[in-house]
Amino acid sequence: MVSTAETLPVAPPELPRRRRRWLTALLWLMVTPFVLWAAARVFGLESGFPTVQLIAFTPYVAVASFVPLLVAILTKRIWPALLVALAAIALAACVLPRWIADGDPGPDQGPSLRVMSVNMLLGRADPAQIVALVRDHKVDLLALQEFTDEAKAALRRAGLDDLLPNAVSYPRPGVSGSAVYSRFSVADQGYRRFVSDFGQAKAGVTVPGAVELHVESVHPCAPATRSRDDCFVADLAAQPAATPDGPVNILLGDFNATLDHEAFRQVLAKGYRDAADVVGAGLVTSWPYDDRWYIPGVTLDHVVADERVGVRKVSVHRITGSDHKAVYAELVLPKGGN
Repeated sequence: MVSTAETLPVAPPELPRRRRRWLTALLWLMVTPFVLWAAARVFGLESGFPTVQLIAFTPYVAVASFVPLLVAILTKRIWPALLVALAAIALAACVLPRWIADGDPGPDQGPSLRVMSVNMLLGRADPAQIVALVRDHKVDLLALQEFTDEAKAALRRAGLDDLLPNAVSYPRPGVSGSAVYSRFSVADQGYRRFVSDFGQAKAGVTVPGAVELHVESVHPCAPATRSRDDCFVADLAAQPAATPDGPVNILLGDFNATLDHEAFRQVLAKGYRDAADVVGAGLVTSWPYDDRWYIPGVTLDHVVADERVGVRKVSVHRITGSDHKAVYAELVLPKGGN
């Protein structure tokens, strides 16, 4: 009689070890991209195409980083678990503050200013919708990018000049046109021309009871291709610094950058705050909102204000004909003598 034990097949002892090695290797392949992404984001190491584009999607990567962490914990792989946990914590530390309102939104006493920015997508954005938003939100100051002669005429017919009669206007074909419309009197401070084909209208705005105000309709070069790597960084670096003892500066528009871009954080380091970040709306996305459904939304449009400016509210609004949402903010300016 043959015993049962003798008839059972015995697996080669090296097979389980092989499976464990493959599982460990696959787990490292999962973990490594998140560790590298976290290092690039924390230390501002993104450089060149396509990493500059990819870094904009950091909020999504922060959420996804918990998948390899869970797998590493369940499979009891200590070192991969520790490294991806550090990456997940670092990414969360970069992203979560945008979801939480600052303890100090700035002064609440002073002249209020309602501002809005719209990228008109080669002038195609619906002028009636823009004017309706200006009217409904009682906008005092409107910044426009990709502003063409045709868009200027269409906005006039839609009634924008009746609501915001003062303007610094530089219509151009393509993407380089720019304008600032205001309910208050304005002084034309020119057009900031970049080496790239992008530019920005500059306006001095006189708000009763407030300090002198300088505004730009921001639109730096977009890092859409490898050939635009340098102009993206250069155009953002050319943004004016805040002047703590002088006029209040407000930059609003399509920055073609998110808070995850080192070049944009360098703009803020010049004495500014991102208004959406201040009120806990920094994860509200503004682009793309057209037929590019396959691209996750990111936050390219911003209201960036001098640190002396208070922020009450920020919201975004769809505009037919544009791939960007309009960004609206309610600000409080420092008191002045005028």
